[in-house]
Amino acid sequence: MLSWKTSRRVLLCVTGGIAAYKIPELVSRLRSRSCEVEIVLTKAAEAMVSPLVLGTLSGRRVWLQDDFFSSERGFEIPHICLAEWAEVVILAPCTANTAADLASGRGESLVSAIFLATRAPVLLFPAMNEHMYEHPATCQNLRLLEQRGVRIVEPEYGSLACGCEGKGRLPETSLILEEIAWALSPKRNLKGRRVLVTAGPTHEYLDPVRFLSNPSSGKMGLAMARTAWYRGAEVRLILGPVNTPGVLHGMEISFVVSALEMYEQVLDNLPWADCVVKAAAVGDYRAKARAEHKLKREKEETLSLSLAQNPDIAAEVGARKREDQLLIGFAAETNDLRENARSKMERKKLDAIIANDVLAPGCGFGSDTNEVRLIFRDGEASFSGSKEEVADAIWGSLTSRKML
Repeated sequence: MLSWKTSRRVLLCVTGGIAAYKIPELVSRLRSRSCEVEIVLTKAAEAMVSPLVLGTLSGRRVWLQDDFFSSERGFEIPHICLAEWAEVVILAPCTANTAADLASGRGESLVSAIFLATRAPVLLFPAMNEHMYEHPATCQNLRLLEQRGVRIVEPEYGSLACGCEGKGRLPETSLILEEIAWALSPKRNLKGRRVLVTAGPTHEYLDPVRFLSNPSSGKMGLAMARTAWYRGAEVRLILGPVNTPGVLHGMEISFVVSALEMYEQVLDNLPWADCVVKAAAVGDYRAKARAEHKLKREKEETLSLSLAQNPDIAAEVGARKREDQLLIGFAAETNDLRENARSKMERKKLDAIIANDVLAPGCGFGSDTNEVRLIFRDGEASFSGSKEEVADAIWGSLTSRKML
């Protein structure tokens, strides 16, 4: 995990929506990252989630509305102290009533007063009945808050507590954590840049049930996409068939299966991109003719396959790219790492290439760690660690060289 995701000061404001039942898990996950978590409950939220539970999980006494001007805690001026302490302020779930209070600039509650006093990034997660969310007054209030710099994270579609089905659910905890990470990211040096990333394997079907592929998990490509988003880039991800992609948030995603599908998607998106990262493990060959029905092995001692070569996507992008576009490739090698990677970079007109030895311990397909060599035409650098740490270091190297 990136170091700046841990040991942060998070102020969590919980309002009176039924989705408050999800908040204990969020607190627990933040604490597992060694974050300090201060929690403020509105009066209505006290009926939805126990202050004792939240206090136990956070290791701190929870702030209540009665503490705002109380004789016991009011002298601490909580709305100022908490607002200045926080590195990020989260409102989750945020009800329509609280959104209206914040938009109007009222400071009558502890939560709304904190909102007026803080200079930290504010993330607001509206959660409510779909009709309340879609009401013109709520829409206007959220637009106004967004115009003032509040990041509004849209609710998810699904079953609601009232029995309706619609857009109003509080997002899952993993997505909220991703938004918190985005807000706390120390660098925004890719802001305004458009990054296209390919990730995962491809499946080249021989018949309806069998295919040629490789063990790629897509983790490195996903890490490249995620860390580019943390740095402020607009990201499009073209993702092959992976088993556990994790949280896919903050980017536009196109799902593909075959190399030909990935080829078409990359070329369609190429004019949009400032930078293309070819991290996918694309199959080199496909069946010349895909069988209509399952191939049977009865009475067949051997099976001969006739294969056709797939298009070389990186080479095609290298031939088509504009002068102002950056093309980054990957080389998964088993021998002669530097020589093979440099040869690939020259042949495909890459601006840089990321090479790793997939036979090295902790560096193969599916691992959570990696050790890579980032090779430029005039030098190179080496990075190791989790794939997310390696991806972030790669972006750091590219931006320090002013390639982006």
